[in-house]
Amino acid sequence: MKRIMQAGLLSAAMLAATASVSVQAGTLAVNIAFKGASQRTVWQSTLDEFKKANPDVELKVAFVDEEAYKIQLPNWLSSQAPDIVTWHNGERMAYYASRGLFEDLSGDWAKNNWNDTYASSKEASSYKGKQYAMPTVYYSWGMFYRKDLFTKAGIAGEPKTWAEFMDANKKLKAAGISPIAVGGRDAWTLAGWFDYLDLRINGYAFHQQLMNGEIAYTDPRVKKVYTTWKTLLDNKYFIDNPLSYDLDAAQPFVFQGKAAMMLMGTFIAKGFPPKQAAVMGYFQFPSMDPAIVGAEEGPIESLHIPSRAKNKVDARRFLAFVGTPAISAKLAEGLGSLPANSKSAPPEEPISRIGFDILSNTKGGIAQFYDRDMTKEMADEGMKGMQKFINDPNALDEILAQLERTRKRIYKKS
Repeated sequence: MKRIMQAGLLSAAMLAATASVSVQAGTLAVNIAFKGASQRTVWQSTLDEFKKANPDVELKVAFVDEEAYKIQLPNWLSSQAPDIVTWHNGERMAYYASRGLFEDLSGDWAKNNWNDTYASSKEASSYKGKQYAMPTVYYSWGMFYRKDLFTKAGIAGEPKTWAEFMDANKKLKAAGISPIAVGGRDAWTLAGWFDYLDLRINGYAFHQQLMNGEIAYTDPRVKKVYTTWKTLLDNKYFIDNPLSYDLDAAQPFVFQGKAAMMLMGTFIAKGFPPKQAAVMGYFQFPSMDPAIVGAEEGPIESLHIPSRAKNKVDARRFLAFVGTPAISAKLAEGLGSLPANSKSAPPEEPISRIGFDILSNTKGGIAQFYDRDMTKEMADEGMKGMQKFINDPNALDEILAQLERTRKRIYKKS
């Protein structure tokens, strides 16, 4: 009888443990970075659709503002990791994959036919030949502008060359309008300026060498990027005190007609108030050297399963669901972006469509963005340097010398 009771207790314990695992396996923890109400809304709608199609899965969702998300992600991945995280492809993804913090998704790529539908994003989703990301959307970067302010300043059309761009800045300033808004408190907004100036002045191959730590920051070609940038600052073509504003605080300068242009990704388009959206245009960053084949920024957003995730089975179900052409298209439309899935319908939103055409016709290469193409530590120091430069352009030589010392230390250059 004692043995029977012990066996019964053991059996009950095993059943309880199994039930506990079952309950845990049915809860999917998802952490999502967002910027603005429209981005949160489209993600919530997508989660609702997944729940409807998978009623056995309980969702535990955390929406975190993008800037706070960047800070918190490393702690999540190394401790109590959720089952799904949103993040970025390229070096940003490789940073965590190389440390064993992202799950290998190569099997999912084969099973779900992603090698075909996400062929153009496969390289950016890979680390040492294995895939650690499922791409969701990508987006174009370019110049947003107020059409009515261009007309008021006597600007005939969208600037296609640097000379035309500088002439437009001059006319806007003469009309009492700040030509360019930038939220430099978010250092990555400055990185967009550095990237485009470097891509236009030095080209894609040089840019990637710099991102890989192969070019000295004291190289005259790097300095030329900053001295060109300094011309815009010296002419006061940016809003006053740009380091006082983040992206959200800088956009109202454009909405209120105080500034005419902003270099930014198409993802902000969905957040425009209807009245402002009607007068907004978007054009490709101007060319600067006819000998340089144009390259663009086309950052890819992605989903990942942390290696410490507890519910990898349902996490894979979620990735397969989001990776369908219909959901990819829906996310892209709601996020003001382009679907990474090649089988999805192209966007209908006008500015996203312009961005789609720009990237589709790019012949010089597509970069992932400054802090996504470069190792994190160097990118962080580089963007701090950009903020110092905006604060004091005359300290350029000192800033570049410091960045070069940092490059040698990080990349172990003699």
